[in-house]
Amino acid sequence: MKQIATAGTRETGRLTPRAMLVAAAAIAVLVTLQVIYAATADLRTDEAYYWTLSKENVLSYLDHPPMIAWVVRFGTAIFGDTNFGARFGALAAMWIALVLLADIVWRLTRDRWFVLLAVLMPLAAPEYGLFASRILPDVALIPFSLAMVWSLVRLTESNDGRWWLAAGLFGGLALLSKYTAVFFAPAIVAFLMVPPWRTRWLRSPYPWMAVVVALLVFSPVLVWNWQHDWASFKFQFIRAGADHGISARTVGDFLGLQFALVGPILFPVVLAGSIMLAARGYRRREPAFILISTCALVPFAYFLWKSLSLRIGDTWPMLIWPFAFAAAAINLAEINKEQRSGWIYRTAEPWAKAAIALGIVLNVAIFYYYAVSNLAFAATKDPIAKEAGYGEIAKRARAIADQVGATWIATLDYRIYAELRWHLKDSIPVVQVNERSRFLGFRDTSSAAMKSGIGLYVDSAPNDGNIIETKTPAVLRLVGQADRTWRGVVIEPFAFKTITGWTPELSPPPDSPFYKWRLLN
Repeated sequence: MKQIATAGTRETGRLTPRAMLVAAAAIAVLVTLQVIYAATADLRTDEAYYWTLSKENVLSYLDHPPMIAWVVRFGTAIFGDTNFGARFGALAAMWIALVLLADIVWRLTRDRWFVLLAVLMPLAAPEYGLFASRILPDVALIPFSLAMVWSLVRLTESNDGRWWLAAGLFGGLALLSKYTAVFFAPAIVAFLMVPPWRTRWLRSPYPWMAVVVALLVFSPVLVWNWQHDWASFKFQFIRAGADHGISARTVGDFLGLQFALVGPILFPVVLAGSIMLAARGYRRREPAFILISTCALVPFAYFLWKSLSLRIGDTWPMLIWPFAFAAAAINLAEINKEQRSGWIYRTAEPWAKAAIALGIVLNVAIFYYYAVSNLAFAATKDPIAKEAGYGEIAKRARAIADQVGATWIATLDYRIYAELRWHLKDSIPVVQVNERSRFLGFRDTSSAAMKSGIGLYVDSAPNDGNIIETKTPAVLRLVGQADRTWRGVVIEPFAFKTITGWTPELSPPPDSPFYKWRLLN
């Protein structure tokens, strides 16, 4: 109680009316930019793909659990099939995550100044600030995993075992969002086993009941996999086990992405804060400190290790940093209480402030570049520019289909398939004729159109010698070409070919070349 009272005294001096006004203005600006970006930026390829999943009523999917489809469906049910409608659920989920993050830090510091720092950190990180509206499985994973940890923090306050059941519920929902939720298991085990209370909780039924609750909530994915020869689990294990040999480049790419997406100052600040909080937590055997820091450090260590031989996707580490933000803010509060004189302790908070200030400036600059300016720097390597321009390709495809009498469109890439469906809004059937394992249990809305005998094949050029030409009796004839562009820069050429003499099989057997998925990374 003495520490809390002392923190409250310090807080009064820090949270001046001017500081609160500046923070409120920064939050208002960043949230406004999020909304504008969500409404105006066209959907990227994976976002369009998740929108297509939201149109299907199945228990789960090959490459992801079902939560992201439900999130997208929630937004489009309110705002329709618009950019903002597709992204609204993601925005709402990330705002809920901020509230949970704030309450976790409040309960462990009782200092609103550090709560404010914890809220500003993700808003200042481009990955969670400007790009918070992106449709990704992680936008559902993050609030549910934070809710799980929040439940366990409540457990440390109350010693009420029923909070284990809430943690199990939210843990199951996190697993329904993305399989990487399993990375939080070591943190929960450490939370249970390291503190002195382990004997009590190991003898209690509540932790074991929480596991049962989590599995029951996760059961739709288990049932779907049981029905489909465990296809989704096999897919993920093959991806996780991919090994392309030791490469310094992939390590550099992984670390460089963290500097770019978390922040050039914020990344080292929150990583250092997580390590320091872990040292405090394990030394003192403090359950909440152990839990939060381990939630950040275990997945970071895993991805760092995997980056030795595998390119880590830009979104894969998203689950790490909300816990690192919480750990960094709590660690700053602990440093403030201890009032140590070493330079690391004296400069920790100024570095955090500088990281937040720089991050806000970077978010505004990034927004200006993508939403306002007409500049096009290194467009062919820009991750957003590389996925732009599909709207014009979709219009061109529809026009050519009308000219040649095609009644359906075929692709060999899930990205092109998703973008064409998004832009054409199913005004003409679009089918990805390969990788049919992606579409297990989906509705068949294309067979009638494909019986007409004429389809239009759309792919990036050159696309000769593709699987349709080599594995089927189809005859393909070039009928058009177009460039996918962004701000006048050619990103990728496209070709359009008529398809005759072949009708795709939408439910091929597992040994068919049109069934198996491809691992692209």
